[in-house]
Amino acid sequence: MRWIRFDNNGTPTYGILEGDTVKVVTGDPFDGYEETSETRAFGDVKLLVPVVPKVFYAAGLNYVDHIMEYAAKTGREPNIPPEADVGYRANNALIAHGETIVIPKDATERVEYEAEIVVVIGKKAKDLTEANALDCVLGYTIGNDMSERSWQKSDRTLWRAKNTDTFKPMGPWIETDAKLEDMETIVRLNGEETIRFKTNKMLFSVQTFLARMSKYMELQPGDVVWMGTEGSSPQVKHGDVIDIEITGVGTLSNPVVRAS
Repeated sequence: MRWIRFDNNGTPTYGILEGDTVKVVTGDPFDGYEETSETRAFGDVKLLVPVVPKVFYAAGLNYVDHIMEYAAKTGREPNIPPEADVGYRANNALIAHGETIVIPKDATERVEYEAEIVVVIGKKAKDLTEANALDCVLGYTIGNDMSERSWQKSDRTLWRAKNTDTFKPMGPWIETDAKLEDMETIVRLNGEETIRFKTNKMLFSVQTFLARMSKYMELQPGDVVWMGTEGSSPQVKHGDVIDIEITGVGTLSNPVVRAS
């Protein structure tokens, strides 16, 4: 099932996408819903971010090649985490599929993307084990973790580097039937492929993260966990378009402009 969230004459509304048709529902996939007789053509709706999370979690360094390439770029020793570490991001940075990433005019040229699978929590969960961790997952969407690397070095809390307005595109929908083991992530910059990797080739799995996190905090419906990225990313500039495809889930596409 594909859940979309769209602008319904000024009201955020959920629908179920079947082919090119959106079946409008009352309610939502987290607290319950009912299908209506109303439908919309998918091409006629304006997508919103598929969920506004109660808590916006982000995995720390979670792909080995990304760690190694970042260390090589910065001239540092690789720092491979011994355990699954999670941080937080800010909802103000979220934008939907098709919306514009705006690079602040005082940012340096070192602005990069990170293609991430996003886990969407569907029900309350506490003290999960790795064996049952996926039981709380509603589905998956796609995230683009934009980063200003110069600010990332100087901002102790990453407040600008990661959380500037528009720096967290997420979408286009929530896919409930995709399987992690089948996913491949493909990134294209202006139509040219820049990286391709097995989405599930993580240092610490989704199950490991959810089990560890839920030991200390109760996961809530609508929470999201961004799971990190692989490899290194080229710098992006005004006029670029970033497409992140994750097989079985969809494609998140966003243009880039630099504020003047």
